[in-house]
Amino acid sequence: MRAERPGDAADVRRVHQSAFAPSPGEASLVDALRDAGDLVPGLCLVAEWGGEVVGHIAHPEAGLGPARALALAPLAVLPAHQGQGVGSLLVRESLLRAQGTAYPVVIVLGHPRSSPRFGFRPAGPLGIGCPLDARAEAWMALPLPAYRPEARGMVRYAAPFGL
Repeated sequence: MRAERPGDAADVRRVHQSAFAPSPGEASLVDALRDAGDLVPGLCLVAEWGGEVVGHIAHPEAGLGPARALALAPLAVLPAHQGQGVGSLLVRESLLRAQGTAYPVVIVLGHPRSSPRFGFRPAGPLGIGCPLDARAEAWMALPLPAYRPEARGMVRYAAPFGL
């Protein structure tokens, strides 16, 4: 597992295309976030197996009130490597690295049963609003060491999300 490098773009696109086939949406989103400079270097990681990129996690910046936050999206693993813990390793390592940043929180529209195992909890009680039509229990946040109660408000996703 390592930080994504500029030369990884084609492999990262292939991972997202394969994981979300037949929709090219997630792959195009990652490309657009990268092109716009919205991805946070060092937090976007790739997982390799035998020299092949088999997984990827993206962490774009998001607005949160007057501050900035991290989003966790998208995450993809090649179908042949799904169910083997690759995605979990990407999430754990990226969140470990996020601990050392000045960002106050990571937000995710996640699964209410799986996201808490990574430390996520409902974002609503923290005063973090969701700009999407989503179930409250799926809208989650992970406070980081830089978290302060003032880090609240409506999340503003990066422009490539189209929200």
